[in-house]
Amino acid sequence: MIRIDQLTKRYGRTLAVDRLSFTVPPGQVTGFLGANGAGKSTTLRAILGLDRPTSGHALVHDRPYPSYRHPLSVVGAALDASATHDGLRARTHLLALARSNGIAARRVDAVLDEVGLGNVAQRRVRALSLGMKQRLAIGAALLGDPEALLFDEPLNGLDPEGIRWFRALAARLAGEGRAVLISSHLMSEMARTADRVVIIGQGRLLAEEPLAELGPSLEDAYVRLTEGATHV
Repeated sequence: MIRIDQLTKRYGRTLAVDRLSFTVPPGQVTGFLGANGAGKSTTLRAILGLDRPTSGHALVHDRPYPSYRHPLSVVGAALDASATHDGLRARTHLLALARSNGIAARRVDAVLDEVGLGNVAQRRVRALSLGMKQRLAIGAALLGDPEALLFDEPLNGLDPEGIRWFRALAARLAGEGRAVLISSHLMSEMARTADRVVIIGQGRLLAEEPLAELGPSLEDAYVRLTEGATHV
């Protein structure tokens, strides 16, 4: 579904991602783990064509994401809950995205209900709580009923009920055969949410394994791998 192949990204002299390769298969939740600055967000942006790789490839069905005519039906992404014009109403924001991708307006109302925002659909984004903004971003990702979904720190701002809701959502999406990639630095949360993990450090792959094969503790495995990476 999503294939990262020898992806490298430099910003001037800074090497953000270093020959990174991994896959995000359908039917599973893949946790994308690493410390802040490890290269997770850069990798997600490369998948979506927001950053051009210095070398290597980030492909969806063996094609670059920007080459799709209606990309929201291929990959949905929630990268930044604050990346919305805060003067718009929640429904208007999703409606504009829908129209740009040939998606019917009725899908907007269905998504608002799915993410728990049906009763605040006419509220302006600036008046939404952080948790509501996160739900709106997740709703935008779901809008095109896509085959793959990317979430960058999706639990930010969610209360305990919202966290349980998102866990169930991720499991359902994977159960429907979709590829789900969740970027996070919360090892304990990924232990409850992911089927498999990709761990990176300093822009390099440290591990790509089913969760069960990492041993008794994901957090212990992460610390062990990252400590090892500092000596490479």
